[in-house]
Amino acid sequence: MTKTPLIISTDPGIDDAVAITIALFAKQLDVKLIVPTWGNVSLPKTLTNTLKLLAFLGKTIPVVRGASQPLLRSAISAADVHGESGLAGFAFPAAATTCLQPGLAATAIHEVVAASSEPVTLMQIGPATDFALYFNQYPDDLAHIKELVIMGGAISAGNWGPYAEYNVAGDPEAAQMVFKSGLKIRVAPLELGHQAYVDQTVLKQIEQTGHVGHMIAALLTNLHDLNTNQGVEIYDALAAGILLNPDMYEFKPAFVNIETTHAYTYGASVMDFDHFFKQQPNAEIGVTIHRTDFSNWLLATIAAIPQGH
Repeated sequence: MTKTPLIISTDPGIDDAVAITIALFAKQLDVKLIVPTWGNVSLPKTLTNTLKLLAFLGKTIPVVRGASQPLLRSAISAADVHGESGLAGFAFPAAATTCLQPGLAATAIHEVVAASSEPVTLMQIGPATDFALYFNQYPDDLAHIKELVIMGGAISAGNWGPYAEYNVAGDPEAAQMVFKSGLKIRVAPLELGHQAYVDQTVLKQIEQTGHVGHMIAALLTNLHDLNTNQGVEIYDALAAGILLNPDMYEFKPAFVNIETTHAYTYGASVMDFDHFFKQQPNAEIGVTIHRTDFSNWLLATIAAIPQGH
């Protein structure tokens, strides 16, 4: 089986750790590079968290530092949700510093794409800063990108203000550049996270799957984002799910434009499903996912990870 080469832009972040873990052990994927960026917490913390996760999982994947701030605005933080470290709830080993590579993220991404014998897939589960910089610096590479999968944006209400979802609100200008790239884009918006929550029964089952399951359950238990059903809403793992089990989702095409001008709607992802703006769709948006299907997939995927890790 030919594996899909994958580059991950991430800001760990508890749900990022779940998504990265799934991608690293997926038989269909070959993770070539991980680019930690500022996001849920600051870059020094997201970088350290990435390296600690790799050490725990026993994986040697090249890591390069991403952006430390948005393109134009001041950085925001979600430490109140993920803990001050970004990965509250589990004692990780020391960071795997041997994975850390020198250089700029855009150049490192370009080198992976240029060396690949087949188109590379990108997965964005944090702010869009690094991919925007990469697209701007290496526009010819776009022809060699298979697709971009994003967890971000909101169809209606946001979680960083009335309309803006956190990953997009973190760097709206970068998000706008990404959606204007012309790439094939599939999106897991905020609403899918509301649907794809994991209840306490499933959390206990995940914890019992082994060493990795214990880590994931410990992190998710400390994610301060419970819904009204006392379930933990899962977001970034939805991006991995799009790559590995897309039949769980219903997608609809939409023209996506990011609001970068008006103060009260800054960072909103305007998703036009009805051709209101007379623009061609630039993304496929996940609009529904059945909670039981997602829970079963997540549990089975974590349980399939070798127990020696």
